[in-house]
Amino acid sequence: MKRKNIIAIVAAAVLIVVAVALISRYLTKHTPLLIQGTVECTTYKASSKVPGRIDCMKVSQGDRVEKGQLLYTLSTPELDAKLQQAEAVRSAASALDKAAIAGARVQQVEAARNMWQKAQAGLELARKTYERVKNLYDQGVVPAQKLDEASANYEAMKATAQAAQAQYTMARDGARKEDKEAAAAKVLQAQGAVNEVESYINDAMIYSPVTGEVSTIIAEQGELVGSGYPVVAILDTSDMWVTFNVKETLLPTLDAGTRMIGYVPALDYNVEFEVTYIAVQADFATWAATRTQGGFDIRTFAVKAKPVGSVMTLRPGMSVLVDWDQFKR
Repeated sequence: MKRKNIIAIVAAAVLIVVAVALISRYLTKHTPLLIQGTVECTTYKASSKVPGRIDCMKVSQGDRVEKGQLLYTLSTPELDAKLQQAEAVRSAASALDKAAIAGARVQQVEAARNMWQKAQAGLELARKTYERVKNLYDQGVVPAQKLDEASANYEAMKATAQAAQAQYTMARDGARKEDKEAAAAKVLQAQGAVNEVESYINDAMIYSPVTGEVSTIIAEQGELVGSGYPVVAILDTSDMWVTFNVKETLLPTLDAGTRMIGYVPALDYNVEFEVTYIAVQADFATWAATRTQGGFDIRTFAVKAKPVGSVMTLRPGMSVLVDWDQFKR
């Protein structure tokens, strides 16, 4: 009986020792500190400066596009009508400018000269009539009223002759320098209006601003879109980085230019990254201290790192795991 008790006691002691050893090993086992980040890239959103209805969509989601490639076109009948109006105004201004430079036609000049000569003849007749009436008035043959009528007619014919001469001179010499400059300015103004409308029409054809991949098509063919409304989103896969949200207590191990090894589960291999940016201000995420543990609240900072070299199969949205123990100094 005593022997059985001794065996039981020894077995219990062995179990206790083994349990203590296992617990001690578990408690002292090092757990790696893994920080998870997400692959991101620059996104461009193609839009137009003018509103209109999408006439033709040239790309589809997932297409690879080159910089300058046509993405979609807009139907803008209002702009087409404005262009016709602007071109008509330009044609009218150009005709007036040519007329100002060329001056009056030969027939117009001849007609103006004939009118002046006719006015000159009328003036000569009025002068002679006035002189005869004045002589008769001086002799007391005609009353003063007749003299006043002859004088008024004479003065009126003077004005008529001067006006006819001015018309003839203007027709012969052409438009004044100021009139020619004004006509030329009208042509430039009309041409500017045409260029403006043509610029808006050209903006109805939207091209890719960068080489990349179409990620989203927000509006489809036939839909009406406003000015500046993003229609096609393009990912620039040549400019990718990984964003990590790092506790402030881990920042002393990082600097701009620090290199790290990150594991990409989607690719099942490691990729080397280089830190390019550390946020100057803490993010909203906070690690709150508990009452039982004490301590202080810990803020997080955004850290961006770019791949060292080209990783063709890396895509936005993939996860990257970094073992932070590699930064221990």
